[in-house]
Amino acid sequence: MNIEIERYPAVNVMTPAVRRLDASVSAAFREGIAQEINAEPKSLIIDFSRVDFIDSSCLGTLVSLLKMMNGKGELVVCALNPGIKNMFSLTRMDRIFTISPDRAAALSRFAS
Repeated sequence: MNIEIERYPAVNVMTPAVRRLDASVSAAFREGIAQEINAEPKSLIIDFSRVDFIDSSCLGTLVSLLKMMNGKGELVVCALNPGIKNMFSLTRMDRIFTISPDRAAALSRFAS
């Protein structure tokens, strides 16, 4: 699975380059993000601008990654389309995750 990475001084931005994040790619998605968390312990933005659909396995993966971030920085998700945003709301994950409307807003959280 291809995940694009952009590194900034205070945060790394990871953009999954797939249209669907479902059970078939969930393990690869988790592994790619987890490697970054373990390699560079700092805040992380996951940009969903290229993702059209996520399923419950992806939500579970995101919760796992959030736990992995414990004490290493903040995890922010951004650029959720209406369907993904609705899934976050229905599962109440919008209360657990920091959600930014787009990459610029997410990056502004870490501007020094």
